[in-house]
Amino acid sequence: MKKWLILLFCCQVVKGQTLSDSLNIDGIYRSFHFEKPNEKSKGYSLLFVLHGSGGSGPQMMQRVTSFKGKTDEEKVIVVFPSGYKNFWNECRKMSPAEANVNNVNEEKFFQAMIAYFQKKYKTDKNKVFAIGTSGGGHMVYKLGLTLPTSFRAVTALIANLPEPQNLDCSEMKKPMNIMIVNGTEDKTNPYNGGEVILASGNFGAVRSTDKTFAYWAGLAGYEGEPSMKKLPDTNPKDGKTIEEFRYTGKDKEVVLLKVIGGKHDYPGDIDVHAYAWEFFKSKMK
Repeated sequence: MKKWLILLFCCQVVKGQTLSDSLNIDGIYRSFHFEKPNEKSKGYSLLFVLHGSGGSGPQMMQRVTSFKGKTDEEKVIVVFPSGYKNFWNECRKMSPAEANVNNVNEEKFFQAMIAYFQKKYKTDKNKVFAIGTSGGGHMVYKLGLTLPTSFRAVTALIANLPEPQNLDCSEMKKPMNIMIVNGTEDKTNPYNGGEVILASGNFGAVRSTDKTFAYWAGLAGYEGEPSMKKLPDTNPKDGKTIEEFRYTGKDKEVVLLKVIGGKHDYPGDIDVHAYAWEFFKSKMK
Protein backbone atom coordinates (compact mmCIF):
# COMPACT_ATOMS: atom_id res chain seq x y z
CA MET A 1 0.00 0.00 0.00
CA LYS A 2 2.84 2.44 0.88
CA LYS A 3 4.56 1.84 -2.45
CA TRP A 4 1.29 2.42 -4.29
CA LEU A 5 0.64 5.70 -2.48
CA ILE A 6 4.16 6.92 -3.17
CA LEU A 7 3.78 5.99 -6.83
CA LEU A 8 0.54 7.92 -7.08
CA PHE A 9 2.09 11.01 -5.49
CA CYS A 10 5.45 11.05 -7.22
CA CYS A 11 4.54 10.25 -10.76
CA GLN A 12 3.11 12.54 -13.38
CA VAL A 13 -0.66 12.66 -13.75
CA VAL A 14 -2.20 13.62 -17.04
CA LYS A 15 -5.73 14.95 -17.20
CA GLY A 16 -6.52 16.28 -20.63
CA GLN A 17 -4.00 19.01 -21.34
CA THR A 18 -3.32 19.64 -17.66
CA LEU A 19 -0.27 17.99 -16.13
CA SER A 20 0.72 17.66 -12.49
CA ASP A 21 4.10 16.64 -11.17
CA SER A 22 6.18 16.87 -8.01
CA LEU A 23 9.81 17.23 -6.98
CA ASN A 24 11.50 15.89 -3.87
CA ILE A 25 12.96 18.90 -2.08
CA ASP A 26 14.86 17.93 1.06
CA GLY A 27 12.57 14.95 1.62
CA ILE A 28 9.34 16.87 0.92
CA TYR A 29 7.42 16.30 -2.30
CA ARG A 30 6.42 19.69 -3.72
CA SER A 31 3.77 19.70 -6.43
CA PHE A 32 3.09 21.95 -9.42
CA HIS A 33 0.55 22.03 -12.23
CA PHE A 34 0.64 23.30 -15.80
CA GLU A 35 -0.91 23.11 -19.25
CA LYS A 36 0.93 20.78 -21.60
CA PRO A 37 2.87 22.64 -24.33
CA ASN A 38 3.72 21.52 -27.84
CA GLU A 39 6.72 19.37 -26.99
CA LYS A 40 8.27 19.92 -30.44
CA SER A 41 8.73 23.61 -29.66
CA LYS A 42 11.68 25.10 -27.83
CA GLY A 43 12.47 28.42 -26.21
CA TYR A 44 9.14 28.92 -24.43
CA SER A 45 8.98 31.40 -21.57
CA LEU A 46 8.30 30.07 -18.07
CA LEU A 47 5.77 31.84 -15.84
CA PHE A 48 5.00 30.90 -12.25
CA VAL A 49 1.59 31.97 -10.87
CA LEU A 50 1.49 31.79 -7.07
CA HIS A 51 -1.54 31.38 -4.84
CA GLY A 52 -2.18 33.29 -1.65
CA SER A 53 -1.94 32.05 1.94
CA GLY A 54 -4.15 29.01 2.48
CA GLY A 55 -4.57 28.35 -1.25
CA SER A 56 -3.18 25.77 -3.64
CA GLY A 57 -1.85 25.43 -7.17
CA PRO A 58 -4.99 23.68 -8.53
CA GLN A 59 -7.24 26.33 -6.96
CA MET A 60 -5.17 29.11 -8.52
CA MET A 61 -5.14 27.34 -11.88
CA GLN A 62 -8.93 27.22 -11.81
CA ARG A 63 -9.20 30.85 -10.72
CA VAL A 64 -6.74 32.38 -13.18
CA THR A 65 -8.03 31.78 -16.70
CA SER A 66 -5.98 34.47 -18.47
CA PHE A 67 -3.61 31.90 -19.97
CA LYS A 68 -5.96 28.96 -20.44
CA GLY A 69 -5.46 27.42 -23.88
CA LYS A 70 -2.74 29.96 -24.76
CA THR A 71 0.40 27.97 -23.98
CA ASP A 72 1.45 27.57 -27.60
CA GLU A 73 -0.09 30.83 -28.84
CA GLU A 74 1.84 32.90 -26.28
CA LYS A 75 4.80 30.49 -26.18
CA VAL A 76 4.74 30.35 -22.40
CA ILE A 77 4.42 27.48 -19.96
CA VAL A 78 2.37 28.75 -17.02
CA VAL A 79 3.07 26.84 -13.82
CA PHE A 80 0.88 26.83 -10.72
CA PRO A 81 2.96 25.46 -7.81
CA SER A 82 1.54 24.68 -4.38
CA GLY A 83 2.98 26.01 -1.15
CA TYR A 84 3.93 23.70 1.70
CA LYS A 85 0.67 22.86 3.48
CA ASN A 86 -0.94 25.71 1.50
CA PHE A 87 1.50 28.41 2.63
CA TRP A 88 4.83 29.77 1.42
CA ASN A 89 8.01 30.26 3.41
CA GLU A 90 8.33 33.88 2.36
CA CYS A 91 10.19 36.71 4.08
CA ARG A 92 7.88 37.48 7.00
CA LYS A 93 9.73 36.39 10.13
CA MET A 94 6.56 36.37 12.24
CA SER A 95 4.57 34.12 9.89
CA PRO A 96 2.97 31.28 11.90
CA ALA A 97 2.77 29.07 8.78
CA GLU A 98 4.51 25.68 9.06
CA ALA A 99 6.42 26.50 5.88
CA ASN A 100 8.08 29.37 7.74
CA VAL A 101 8.41 27.65 11.11
CA ASN A 102 10.10 24.66 9.43
CA ASN A 103 12.11 26.94 7.11
CA VAL A 104 11.06 25.07 3.96
CA ASN A 105 13.59 25.69 1.18
CA GLU A 106 11.57 27.65 -1.39
CA GLU A 107 14.61 28.80 -3.39
CA LYS A 108 15.60 25.18 -3.95
CA PHE A 109 12.04 24.35 -5.03
CA PHE A 110 11.89 27.14 -7.62
CA GLN A 111 15.38 26.45 -8.91
CA ALA A 112 14.45 22.77 -9.27
CA MET A 113 11.26 23.66 -11.19
CA ILE A 114 13.21 25.96 -13.51
CA ALA A 115 15.70 23.15 -14.18
CA TYR A 116 12.83 20.67 -14.68
CA PHE A 117 11.22 22.75 -17.43
CA GLN A 118 14.53 23.56 -19.09
CA LYS A 119 15.37 19.85 -19.27
CA LYS A 120 11.93 18.53 -20.19
CA TYR A 121 10.60 21.32 -22.43
CA LYS A 122 13.71 23.34 -23.34
CA THR A 123 12.32 26.55 -21.84
CA ASP A 124 14.44 29.71 -22.19
CA LYS A 125 16.42 30.30 -18.98
CA ASN A 126 16.44 34.04 -19.77
CA LYS A 127 12.64 34.23 -19.88
CA VAL A 128 11.53 33.18 -16.41
CA PHE A 129 8.82 35.22 -14.64
CA ALA A 130 6.63 35.08 -11.54
CA ILE A 131 3.39 36.67 -10.42
CA GLY A 132 1.82 36.13 -7.01
CA THR A 133 -1.23 37.20 -5.03
CA SER A 134 -1.18 38.17 -1.34
CA GLY A 135 1.01 35.49 0.34
CA GLY A 136 2.07 34.57 -3.18
CA GLY A 137 3.01 38.21 -3.68
CA HIS A 138 5.23 37.93 -0.61
CA MET A 139 6.78 34.83 -2.15
CA VAL A 140 7.43 36.84 -5.33
CA TYR A 141 9.25 39.44 -3.25
CA LYS A 142 11.38 36.64 -1.79
CA LEU A 143 12.29 35.46 -5.29
CA GLY A 144 13.27 39.02 -6.18
CA LEU A 145 15.28 39.45 -3.00
CA THR A 146 17.09 36.11 -2.96
CA LEU A 147 17.08 34.86 -6.59
CA PRO A 148 17.16 38.07 -8.65
CA THR A 149 19.32 36.63 -11.43
CA SER A 150 16.95 33.68 -11.98
CA PHE A 151 13.96 35.85 -12.95
CA ARG A 152 13.61 38.35 -15.79
CA ALA A 153 10.70 40.15 -14.11
CA VAL A 154 8.16 39.64 -11.32
CA THR A 155 4.78 41.04 -10.25
CA ALA A 156 3.43 41.19 -6.68
CA LEU A 157 -0.32 41.64 -6.17
CA ILE A 158 -1.84 42.99 -2.93
CA ALA A 159 1.40 42.59 -0.96
CA ASN A 160 3.99 44.90 0.61
CA LEU A 161 7.53 44.14 1.68
CA PRO A 162 7.88 43.23 5.38
CA GLU A 163 9.23 45.88 7.71
CA PRO A 164 12.98 45.37 8.32
CA GLN A 165 12.37 43.91 11.80
CA ASN A 166 9.96 41.39 10.25
CA LEU A 167 12.25 40.46 7.33
CA ASP A 168 14.23 37.24 7.59
CA CYS A 169 15.45 36.84 3.98
CA SER A 170 19.01 37.40 2.85
CA GLU A 171 18.75 40.36 0.47
CA MET A 172 20.91 40.23 -2.65
CA LYS A 173 20.01 43.91 -3.20
CA LYS A 174 20.04 43.62 -6.98
CA PRO A 175 17.64 45.60 -9.21
CA MET A 176 14.61 43.84 -10.66
CA ASN A 177 12.01 44.47 -13.31
CA ILE A 178 9.02 44.55 -10.99
CA MET A 179 5.37 45.58 -10.97
CA ILE A 180 3.34 46.06 -7.79
CA VAL A 181 -0.47 46.20 -7.71
CA ASN A 182 -2.07 47.33 -4.42
CA GLY A 183 -5.41 48.73 -3.30
CA THR A 184 -5.68 51.86 -1.15
CA GLU A 185 -8.54 50.40 0.94
CA ASP A 186 -6.90 47.04 1.57
CA LYS A 187 -7.35 46.15 5.25
CA THR A 188 -5.46 42.83 5.02
CA ASN A 189 -2.34 44.21 3.36
CA PRO A 190 -2.51 47.82 4.60
CA TYR A 191 -1.61 50.21 1.79
CA ASN A 192 0.04 52.54 4.30
CA GLY A 193 1.77 49.73 6.17
CA GLY A 194 1.04 47.93 9.42
CA GLU A 195 0.30 44.48 10.75
CA VAL A 196 -1.07 41.71 8.53
CA ILE A 197 -3.53 39.63 10.54
CA LEU A 198 -5.22 36.61 8.98
CA ALA A 199 -7.45 33.89 10.42
CA SER A 200 -4.30 31.77 10.69
CA GLY A 201 -2.48 34.34 12.81
CA ASN A 202 -0.43 37.53 12.89
CA PHE A 203 2.14 37.70 10.09
CA GLY A 204 3.82 40.83 11.42
CA ALA A 205 4.19 44.33 10.04
CA VAL A 206 4.69 45.30 6.41
CA ARG A 207 6.00 48.53 4.92
CA SER A 208 3.73 50.94 3.12
CA THR A 209 3.22 50.51 -0.61
CA ASP A 210 5.11 53.75 -1.23
CA LYS A 211 8.12 52.47 0.75
CA THR A 212 7.94 49.11 -1.03
CA PHE A 213 7.88 50.88 -4.40
CA ALA A 214 10.75 53.13 -3.31
CA TYR A 215 12.84 50.13 -2.20
CA TRP A 216 12.82 48.57 -5.66
CA ALA A 217 13.20 51.93 -7.41
CA GLY A 218 16.24 52.67 -5.24
CA LEU A 219 17.87 49.35 -6.13
CA ALA A 220 17.39 50.19 -9.81
CA GLY A 221 19.07 53.58 -9.31
CA TYR A 222 16.05 55.83 -9.80
CA GLU A 223 15.70 59.22 -8.13
CA GLY A 224 12.99 61.84 -8.29
CA GLU A 225 9.35 61.29 -9.18
CA PRO A 226 8.07 58.52 -11.47
CA SER A 227 5.85 59.20 -14.47
CA MET A 228 2.12 58.84 -13.79
CA LYS A 229 -0.91 58.13 -15.90
CA LYS A 230 -4.49 57.12 -15.18
CA LEU A 231 -5.68 53.90 -16.74
CA PRO A 232 -9.11 53.88 -18.43
CA ASP A 233 -11.97 53.28 -16.00
CA THR A 234 -13.46 50.40 -17.95
CA ASN A 235 -15.61 49.22 -15.05
CA PRO A 236 -17.13 52.28 -13.30
CA LYS A 237 -19.43 50.07 -11.24
CA ASP A 238 -16.59 48.55 -9.24
CA GLY A 239 -15.81 51.88 -7.55
CA LYS A 240 -12.11 51.60 -8.36
CA THR A 241 -9.73 53.54 -10.57
CA ILE A 242 -6.08 52.86 -11.30
CA GLU A 243 -3.10 55.21 -11.37
CA GLU A 244 0.06 53.84 -12.91
CA PHE A 245 3.43 55.07 -11.62
CA ARG A 246 6.46 54.05 -13.62
CA TYR A 247 10.22 54.40 -13.33
CA THR A 248 11.78 53.66 -16.68
CA GLY A 249 14.89 54.51 -18.66
CA LYS A 250 17.46 52.47 -16.79
CA ASP A 251 18.29 48.78 -17.13
CA LYS A 252 15.33 47.74 -14.95
CA GLU A 253 11.78 49.06 -14.90
CA VAL A 254 9.78 49.54 -11.68
CA VAL A 255 6.00 49.98 -11.87
CA LEU A 256 3.22 50.56 -9.33
CA LEU A 257 -0.48 50.25 -10.07
CA LYS A 258 -2.25 52.17 -7.31
CA VAL A 259 -5.83 50.92 -7.21
CA ILE A 260 -7.85 53.78 -5.74
CA GLY A 261 -10.64 52.20 -3.68
CA GLY A 262 -9.16 48.74 -4.12
CA LYS A 263 -9.43 46.22 -1.31
CA HIS A 264 -7.72 42.84 -0.88
CA ASP A 265 -8.85 41.79 -4.31
CA TYR A 266 -8.28 42.35 -8.03
CA PRO A 267 -9.40 45.54 -9.79
CA GLY A 268 -12.24 45.21 -12.30
CA ASP A 269 -10.74 47.62 -14.86
CA ILE A 270 -7.97 45.28 -15.99
CA ASP A 271 -7.10 41.60 -15.97
CA VAL A 272 -4.08 41.89 -13.67
CA HIS A 273 -2.53 38.63 -14.83
CA ALA A 274 -2.84 39.56 -18.51
CA TYR A 275 -1.51 43.05 -17.70
CA ALA A 276 1.46 41.52 -15.89
CA TRP A 277 2.12 39.22 -18.84
CA GLU A 278 2.28 42.22 -21.19
CA PHE A 279 4.76 43.80 -18.76
CA PHE A 280 6.81 40.62 -18.85
CA LYS A 281 6.70 40.38 -22.64
CA SER A 282 8.07 43.91 -22.91
CA LYS A 283 11.19 42.66 -21.12
CA MET A 284 11.88 40.04 -23.79
CA LYS A 285 12.61 42.59 -26.51
